[in-house]
Formats: sequence, C-alpha cells, structure tokens
Amino acid sequence: MYVLEYYYPNIGGVETLFKNLIESLAREGHQITVITSRITRDLPLHEKSGNIQIVRMPFNNRYLFTFLGFFYLLPYIRKVDLVHTTSYNAAIPAFFGGKLFGKQVIITFHEVWGNLWFRLPYMGRIAKYAHYLFEQALLKLPFNHFVGVSDSTSQNLIESSVSSNKVSTIYNGINYDDFKLPQPVMPSSEKKKFTFTYFGRLGISKGWNLLLEAFPQVFQEYPDIELKMIIPEEPPSFLKIINDYIQNNELENSIHLMHHLSFENLKREIAKADCILIPSYSEGFCFAAVETIALGVPLISSDQTALREVVSGKFIKMKTLSVDALVKAMKKALDDQWEISPVREFHLADTIVRYKGLYGVVLGARGQGRGVRGQGRGVRGEEPGGEKLKMKI
Repeated sequence: MYVLEYYYPNIGGVETLFKNLIESLAREGHQITVITSRITRDLPLHEKSGNIQIVRMPFNNRYLFTFLGFFYLLPYIRKVDLVHTTSYNAAIPAFFGGKLFGKQVIITFHEVWGNLWFRLPYMGRIAKYAHYLFEQALLKLPFNHFVGVSDSTSQNLIESSVSSNKVSTIYNGINYDDFKLPQPVMPSSEKKKFTFTYFGRLGISKGWNLLLEAFPQVFQEYPDIELKMIIPEEPPSFLKIINDYIQNNELENSIHLMHHLSFENLKREIAKADCILIPSYSEGFCFAAVETIALGVPLISSDQTALREVVSGKFIKMKTLSVDALVKAMKKALDDQWEISPVREFHLADTIVRYKGLYGVVLGARGQGRGVRGQGRGVRGEEPGGEKLKMKI
C-alpha cells in the first residue's frame, strides 16, 4: 500500500517516481493499493487497472488527509504486506494504520528542516512552532525504515535521533529520455536580453523572496537583462506579493510571470534561459537542478543541503544564503565566470531498483526483530534466497 498525499495525474518529480515504481511492481505481479487525494472532481474515487487499485479521498486538503486518511485505508490495509508513505501529511495515517495491523511501514523523507522552520519567511511564529513540533513528532515515530532522498537528508534524519540502522539513502531520479528536446532551441539572430529564469512552486523555502530583492540591484547595473518566473498561481497570497513587488518597482518590462506551462513548453523555456536560479534555503534533493542540468543549462545554486550533492555541469555557487551573495552570483553569470565539473546523473531506473531492493530486505527482516541497516548511497541486495517476493503493497 502506498499512502501518498498526491499521485498521478498530479505532475511532479515525486509523482513521476512513484508512478513508475508502482507500475514496475505491478508488471511483476505485485498487488498494489494507492491511497491518495482527489485533486480534481473529474477523477473517480475508486479506480482499478490490472494489479493497481487507486482509492481517492473526496477532498484535496493536506490537513484533512492527516486526520481522515486512517479511516480510508482501513478496508484495504489488512491484506497488504508492506506500507510505503512519504513526509509529511500522509505519514500519520500510514504509520498508525500499519502498526495497528502489524504491517511493515517505510517512510521516504523528502526534507528535514529542523531549526530551519524558524528562519523561513512568510510564516507566523505560531505556525513555525506548530510545523516544527509536527516534524519532530513524525521523526520520533518508530517506522520500520526511513529513506532519505540524498545523503544530506539522511544525515539530517540521523541527527534528529533516527537510528542509522534504519536509514538508507535512495536518490530520486529522472528519466533522461524525457529531457531530450524534439528539436534543439535555436538562438535568435537578434541580440536578446540575458535571461535569468526561476521555475517551480512558491514554497517558503525556495528563496524567491531573495530573488525579488536581488534582481533590481543587478538590473541597475545591467539593464539589458530579464527575469522569467515560471510559477503556479497558488498560493494566491504569494503571487500577490510578487505582483505587487513588480508593480511597485516598475519592473513590468523586465520581470515576466508564466503559469501552467505544459511539460514540453516548460522544457523549452528552461532550454532558452541563459541561467536558471535556485536560491533555496534548503533542498532535500532538487528535481529542478537535476532537470536543468539534464537540459544542459547553467545554473546558480544557493549551495545549501542537497544542492551540494546534485549540482554539476556549469554552475555558480552562492557564497552565503543572502541577497548580496545572489547579486554577486548573478553578476558572475553575466560576466561568464562559471565553474565547471563533470555532470552527475540520477536515473529513475536506478531509483526503482533500489526501492525494490529495500522492499525485499525489509520484508526479509519481518518477524525477526531486527532493523534494516542502511547502506550509504542506496540499498542494494536481492530478495532472500534470490527469489522474487510477490508482495501486496
């Protein structure tokens, strides 16, 4: 059983990972149940295709998922052997449902913020404490195994008192064939503005607030530049902050907002950029960086947490997490002062193999009263006896 706050057709790197993992297991004969949110009303509440059944709760609210998800998984969980969930909101119903019926429960942690909660913008003091305490409570729950999506995330798990024997690193991955453009983006014969591009959600940890302050400073010295922000329209309060900033600083001709691009159009916009900006306070893995590198586009990185592991190719690292450091990094990009390193790739196929290996190890340890020792950069190994275990997940 997979207990996931969001699942396909919701689009994102994590959703792509779990869709491919689930379909791969189903092809091998495993019976799979997915408990997830109903992101749009046109999706059926219950859907079955081959070995996969999807159960959607009749709402799309993460807090309702936390408190009501337990009741939706009860009719199905008795029949499964293994439960896999992720941080944050889906983890509570998955844990208590699994433990109530004696199931093995694995959690993938996408990020561990700890004290970072108190340094993030756009969140009130009470909300910061509430989210910090929720994360700390989640880390104390005795899941059978924890997966960190980078070495940085795994180390944060261990520093948060999770036993190292119960932690493994399994990097997220992408399908590199998806990042081959059907036709190369040809440069225009006309002199164009140097384009900085930010793409991704408006999360409070993504550093777009630093970018809003940094861009006007660079623009004063280099007026022949532009900033594209490819962002969703939610949350509307954050979108309003951005629009107000653009209008108040008379930057309508230099900062351009784009919303709801198709995957193909998003790739082309990334490929047309002169530099992608990733000024995040923290990243558990960072699909945006890996996708940018796969398209051969240079980037500026805040060099925080997992970005130190995944950024390669052509890049500039911010010296500190500050507006001033971002301004200096953007000026370096304009002056063509890039760092270059061999490209590091993270393949989705490798991720799937490692999760399958972990499932075999966890199921092999079931009933033996022992933990599963994490194996550094990924869980390797075969099912006990070299046999294929038929699982109900």
